[in-house]
Amino acid sequence: MSSTRTRSEYGSLRPVVETIGAMIAVSVGYWFIGSFARPLAAFLFVLSPPASVHPWTLATSVYAHAGLGHLLSNALVVVVAGVPVAASTTRTRFHAFVLVTGALSGLAQIWVSGLLSPAGVLGISGAAFALVGYVAAANPAADALGRFAGRLGVPPRVVVLAVGALAVGVTLVLSPAGSALVAHLVGLLLGIVAGRMGLLRV
Repeated sequence: MSSTRTRSEYGSLRPVVETIGAMIAVSVGYWFIGSFARPLAAFLFVLSPPASVHPWTLATSVYAHAGLGHLLSNALVVVVAGVPVAASTTRTRFHAFVLVTGALSGLAQIWVSGLLSPAGVLGISGAAFALVGYVAAANPAADALGRFAGRLGVPPRVVVLAVGALAVGVTLVLSPAGSALVAHLVGLLLGIVAGRMGLLRV
């Protein structure tokens, strides 16, 4: 019985370990190519407008990171928030969630930055914030809060506004200077919506 539980626990960690492995491998590739051909590295890994010109960067930009500190900080969030999510879903759903939320967050970032001054984006932080949002929204405490709001007769739109304001506050508090704030916020909101819907629940 003990060995079965151990295998089950290891299995739940597998997609998190694979995600960290992908982050390391793709980031090292980006750093290596960038050491002698920065334009090629940007072409292969950086999501920048218009995304339709190099659509593969919707995936590569999620796992590539600008430097070691960037990689380690995002890896920490992925581990902390990813383990509980991975334990409650399948390997395929976990990876799809990370890739889709990461890509959508990146797209939102380059779209907003394109309105001001076009800039590229790198990193899994949008997806990491989505994992945080999912854990927070799928937590039993979130259900209790929803029931409490219902008993108070609070309109649904007020709850939505409150969640939005909370998401903005969390994004500002947890995002260091120079971060892709739009990607973080969109990722967090995507995670909250997915968590409330139980999108990854098996």
